[in-house]
Amino acid sequence: MSKRVIQLMVLLLIAVAGLVGCSNDEKSGGDANSGDAPAEITYASTSDAAGLSPIDTNDSVSSNVTYQIYETLFTMDPETLDTVPLLAESYETPDKNTWVIKLKEGVKFHDGTPFNAEAVKYTFEQLKDPERAAPRASLVEPISSIEVKDEYTVVLKTEEPYGPMLAALSHTNAAIVSPTADKDGDINKEPVGTGPFVFEEWVEGDHITLTRNEDYWQEPAALEKVTYKVVPETSTAISMLETGEVQFIDALPSDQLPRIESIDGVEVQKSEGTRVSYLGFNMDKAPFNELEFRQAVAYGVDQEAYVEQLNGLGIYNESIIGPKVFGYNEEAKDAGYAFDKDKAAQMIEENGYSGQKVTLLVANRDNYMKMAEIVQAQLTEIGLEVEIETMEWATFLETSSKGNYEMTFLGWSNSTADGSELLYPNLHSDNIGSSNRSMYNNAEFDKLVDESRTTVDQEVRKEKLHEANILAIKDAPWIVMEHGTVTAAYDKSVEGLVVDPTGKWSLYDVSRK
Repeated sequence: MSKRVIQLMVLLLIAVAGLVGCSNDEKSGGDANSGDAPAEITYASTSDAAGLSPIDTNDSVSSNVTYQIYETLFTMDPETLDTVPLLAESYETPDKNTWVIKLKEGVKFHDGTPFNAEAVKYTFEQLKDPERAAPRASLVEPISSIEVKDEYTVVLKTEEPYGPMLAALSHTNAAIVSPTADKDGDINKEPVGTGPFVFEEWVEGDHITLTRNEDYWQEPAALEKVTYKVVPETSTAISMLETGEVQFIDALPSDQLPRIESIDGVEVQKSEGTRVSYLGFNMDKAPFNELEFRQAVAYGVDQEAYVEQLNGLGIYNESIIGPKVFGYNEEAKDAGYAFDKDKAAQMIEENGYSGQKVTLLVANRDNYMKMAEIVQAQLTEIGLEVEIETMEWATFLETSSKGNYEMTFLGWSNSTADGSELLYPNLHSDNIGSSNRSMYNNAEFDKLVDESRTTVDQEVRKEKLHEANILAIKDAPWIVMEHGTVTAAYDKSVEGLVVDPTGKWSLYDVSRK
């Protein structure tokens, strides 16, 4: 071989090495759209989870995590809102009070133990156990017996027909847990489910990390790692989205929406949702248990003034049951106490409430803080003395469930999109001391809600829900602040993310391009 040919070959090898080096440098620069984009995602949450057990929690922050770890027998199609089998294979109802559910075979929990009828029985019995005091025990309360027919068949019986059964069994808090893990450990700290992601660690106040379940009963997820980063300041979370430190945020604050929409390389998703946000009264305390006081406050609160500040991310509607929820009737839209400041001030004076001191208990989340500031100003104008007390999310949930407040702001995402599963847990007297934070107790309302749950005739259910809804609107244990819009913002490298009308999102079908 000639010296000239050898020189040319050496030069060619150097050139190729240089090109490879450039290519590697470009990839290390973090091009999210390259073929080697990291198979992981970081989500920013303004609050830490309250816990990681579906049995022992009942808040959206916690369920954002548990929804990736645990699975339910049924799930809701995010597009049609129809209920379809997930861990269940099929079901039949030989009579109105019996549900025979066939389970998928070969599914294992993350600890290697089998998913079967015994696991379903155990989970539902724990939900029903008064000593455990599960906050969403109401989901399975109508179930009178749980029978293991064989390893993969469970039979649920009710005393009366239970119309929302499938919706209830698709709720995140009805997810099936590993009996072994629950008996031997603390699944509120170290969760064990059947889902596409496995719990790795929780550094409280900082982050929660999940990893891909390589032995998942379906195809493993595309993402290898999921991090829930606690970022208390929303503006900081948005900055982190802008710089690429996080790739996903949701429940976008309305006042930051223009900023988020202006960020290059970030997609924004918005759609009408099932969530309702409200101002609630503690009806175990005076004067909040007096209808005249609640009516005066209702007349004094201008919800439209609040909604106008939401940049299209909320809807004004006096109905407790929202437009996207089963049981909604247009007649309820204007059934509440429309804003009338003069009438409110007159009622405050005539009923001796002038100068009444009121404390608004508020979780340290942007939307509730905004509501509180607006309502504080409005109620001050009608003659009340109003203070705001703020609390961290988990502490707020515990405090409000015990009734240690006067008035507060809260929301209900309604994971089932069913009116019965809005009115029953939140306002039925059965749930005073747990999810009925207003301590509302009305026998006529209870009867109507019970009737909406104990029939499988969907038209009858709608009628009963409408009657109950109107009654509650008039009684005013809640003043509806808005019906929410579901929102999310994510890096353009994120594909397959869908936030359904209930605000839920699964990372199973999500990838990074």
